[in-house]
Amino acid sequence: MNFVRKHAMDQAAELGVIYYIPFYVTLPSEDSNMLVMAFVCVQVDLRSAATRIFSNSAGSYSANVGLAIENGGWKDESQLQEQFIERKSFAFNADQPGEMKKADAVFKSSLSKVDVTFQNLDSSEISLSDVSHYFDSDPTKVVQGLRKDGKKPTSFVADTTTANAQVRTLSETVRLDARTKLLNPKFYEGMLNQGYEGAREITKRLRNTMGWSATAGAVDNFVYEDANSVFISDPAMQKRLLETNPNAFRDMIQTFLEANGRGYWDTTEDNIDRLRKLYQDCEDKLEGIE
Repeated sequence: MNFVRKHAMDQAAELGVIYYIPFYVTLPSEDSNMLVMAFVCVQVDLRSAATRIFSNSAGSYSANVGLAIENGGWKDESQLQEQFIERKSFAFNADQPGEMKKADAVFKSSLSKVDVTFQNLDSSEISLSDVSHYFDSDPTKVVQGLRKDGKKPTSFVADTTTANAQVRTLSETVRLDARTKLLNPKFYEGMLNQGYEGAREITKRLRNTMGWSATAGAVDNFVYEDANSVFISDPAMQKRLLETNPNAFRDMIQTFLEANGRGYWDTTEDNIDRLRKLYQDCEDKLEGIE
């Protein structure tokens, strides 16, 4: 069976696309036969329904989900999902090379049937939490929201940074990334030794990790809990971060509070109270209040 063709035909029927096919018929008349063009209406437009490659409109880049998460200016996950669809639903059309046309209905229909999502890591220097690009392009919760059964697709990540390529689930990859970088003493001590910018890098990595909670629900609770133990619970570490980069430390605290407020991190009230107090300490430091 040609599953691609079957899927395209099913999708065309679902969308109710109208396609007019011209043909000629000969009608008898008193003196001669008359050639007349007629049209038949069909509910299958395979050219549109078979569209499989979508991206941004010409000249634009990303879903801007990463930007929204970076500045915290998003109301809820549905806003991020709508933003993803709005930005990424431009289709490549073989009949019109070089043109990107808006195709929301076909894009949503295709996503609603997705069972598996996949991304590729090809550089050991840029991992899932180094940049926002990876979670910005992740459609896991978008697909879940569009599927009729509400099922989350299985998400895989291929690690091709070495000759021994491995494929892991997204959750496993996020967990590995957190253990090897954010929660790794060799990493965060090395960053802190770099001073102001190093502290900012740690905060950025925590924020990007939360991005995977927002787009895929792929971050285990222990990642936040252990990060809190490393960077917040230890008074000596608090002092280092506050003195090294109070702006970054305030943003880190804000990320922890946001992760808890959005339901990504379940922790004790004592931890939340400590974070609120530290946030005020950062504000005082930045305002020059002793």
